[in-house]
Amino acid sequence: MTVFVYILLVFLVVCAIAVSFSKNLLNSILIFMSYSVVMSVIWLLLESPDLAITEAAVGAGVTSILFFVTLKKIEAIIKKEDKKEEEDEQKDSE
Repeated sequence: MTVFVYILLVFLVVCAIAVSFSKNLLNSILIFMSYSVVMSVIWLLLESPDLAITEAAVGAGVTSILFFVTLKKIEAIIKKEDKKEEEDEQKDSE
C-alpha cells in the first residue's frame, strides 16, 4: 500500500511540473484534471471521503469545465474545419 501512495505522490509532483512547462492550454487543463483526480484518491487513502468527493467534483469536474468553456470563449480551441479554412486562406494569399 505504501508503494502505491509513493507512486501517487510522485505523480502529483510530475503533474505540477508538467503544467508549469506545458505550452498548450488544452494539455494544461487535462494535466490539471489528472492532478485533481489523483489528489482525490490520496484523500480517500487518508480516510477523508468528504474532501475526496469535493476534490473530485470541484477540482476535476466544475473547474475543468469552466476552463474548457473559457478556452472556447476566447477561441483558443479551434475546430478542425476552421483551421482548414485558415490554412486555405493563407495559401490563397501567397
